[in-house]
Amino acid sequence: MSTNSPAPKPVHPLARKLRFARILNVVLGAVTAFLLVVVIAQSVPGAEQAATADTAQTPAADASGSGSGGGSEIATRDPDDPLAIGDVDAPVVLVEWADFRCPYCAVVTNQTLPTIFEEYVEKGLVRYEFRDVAFFGEESIDAAVAARAAGEQGRFPEYLEAVFAAAPEKGHPDMPREKLIGFAATAGVPDLAKFEQDLDRADLRDAVLASTDTAQKLGVTSVPFFVAGDQAIAGAQPIENFRALLDEQLAAAGE
Repeated sequence: MSTNSPAPKPVHPLARKLRFARILNVVLGAVTAFLLVVVIAQSVPGAEQAATADTAQTPAADASGSGSGGGSEIATRDPDDPLAIGDVDAPVVLVEWADFRCPYCAVVTNQTLPTIFEEYVEKGLVRYEFRDVAFFGEESIDAAVAARAAGEQGRFPEYLEAVFAAAPEKGHPDMPREKLIGFAATAGVPDLAKFEQDLDRADLRDAVLASTDTAQKLGVTSVPFFVAGDQAIAGAQPIENFRALLDEQLAAAGE
C-alpha cells in the first residue's frame, strides 16, 4: 500500500523573497524594540524590570499588525494611484501584473476579477493594484500608455474592462491607435481629445517601460501574475484559488 504524500506545490522565487523580507522585518523590529527598551531602562531610574517585561509583547504586536496580509514589500498603497481600485487602508492588497495583449490576462479580468471585486474589494477587505508590463512588443506599450491616460481621467477600471472584453480567445490582439481611442469611448473617458494627445506622452511610455523592468527584476516573467502578502500565484487560476489566497492573507491580517 503506497503512503507517498503529494508533491509539494512549487514556490515562485518572488514568494520566497517576500517571506524572507517579512521574517527579516520581524527580526529587525524585535531588535529595534529591544534596543529602545534598553535606552529607556538606562535613562529612567527603576524602569528596567518593567520595560523588559513588556519587550516580549511589543515587537510581536507590531510585526503582526504592520506586516501581515498587506504585501507591504510590493504594494504601494498610494492614494493617488490611478491604476488601483479599492480602499487604500484595506487589510490586504492584491497586486496584479498584466499585459493588455495577453489572452490569459483577459480571462482573469473577464471571469475572475468581477467576483474578487464583489466579494472582497467592494467590502473594503482587499485593495487591487494593477502593474502594467509590455511583454509582447510595441503595441503592448501603446495599450498600457492608453490605460494610464484613461486612468488620469478617472476611467482606468472601465478601460481595463473595455480592452479585455474585446480580447480574442487566443493570440495577442493588435492594438492600433484607432482601437485604443475606441476603447476610450467605450470606457466613457470624458475628454477624448486630451486622451488622444496623451497617447504620445513620453512620460507615460517611460512609466510603462519602468514598470516592465521592475517586474522582470522581481522575477515576474509571465502574466498574469499576482501577489498578496507573502504569497504569489501565476496564471489564470480558478476563483477558488484566489479565495484561498485572499482568505489566508485576511486571516494573517487578523480579519
